[in-house]
Amino acid sequence: MNLEKLCESAMKAALAAGAVIRSYQNEDIEVEHKEGGSNYASQVVSKVDREAEQAVLKELIPSCEKYDLGLLSEETEDNGGRLEKDFFWCIDPLDGTLCFLNNFPGYSVSIALVSKSGEPLIGVVYDPSRDNLYHALKGQGAFKNRSPWQVKASNDYFTYVTDHYLAKTPRRDDIKLFLKQKLESLKLDRYELMEGAGCVLNGILVLENGPACMLKHPKAEKGGGSIWDYAATACIFKEMGKVVEGFNGEPLDLNKAENTFMNHQGMYYENV
Repeated sequence: MNLEKLCESAMKAALAAGAVIRSYQNEDIEVEHKEGGSNYASQVVSKVDREAEQAVLKELIPSCEKYDLGLLSEETEDNGGRLEKDFFWCIDPLDGTLCFLNNFPGYSVSIALVSKSGEPLIGVVYDPSRDNLYHALKGQGAFKNRSPWQVKASNDYFTYVTDHYLAKTPRRDDIKLFLKQKLESLKLDRYELMEGAGCVLNGILVLENGPACMLKHPKAEKGGGSIWDYAATACIFKEMGKVVEGFNGEPLDLNKAENTFMNHQGMYYENV
């Protein structure tokens, strides 16, 4: 299996989906609903999500047939192939649908190649609003717009990146205590909030605004993001040597058998 060629296919697919998404910018798009997690954002879908998905699949389906790969995509029912094949594509054709519908630049395309054991081997993220393409391959580093990507955690404050506004977040007092402790450990005197983008792009924002983190606590309700919200950025973080794990420090479970939700372990991304 040629990871370099597969990564090129994933980048081509992400750019094709981005072109679809940009073609609908500034249009009034009808909001539809689907079965999702416990929060509203996971239940929202539009024709743009579906057309972006079709653009991705047009590029990636041939590789599924050639290399016997499974497929997991947000807008297609999980057929369980990811649990049977040695590797599977993990796709979020439009992460941050609410951002897109509200014309807020927090949406992106996310594509990863993940092993049956849950290890991400390829991660591709495309930000259509800023025209930035990020990718990583296992053992080969991370790249931004095809150039080697290095980040510095050089701000004199700590950034907490979150898709939900902190004031409305469950367990916000726990999060504030955590941030206070993080400031003490890093000898910083303040933190700033970066709120409202989709989960995938938030991972990128953690890398671009260090020292920074994003987190989700484990919880009983379905939600906490899904595998496709983390697989691509997890690969990028690993290649950057940055922290990416479950909230309690265990490896991210990126091929959970029961369902795709990550509420069972939460997550923690950090760039310090």
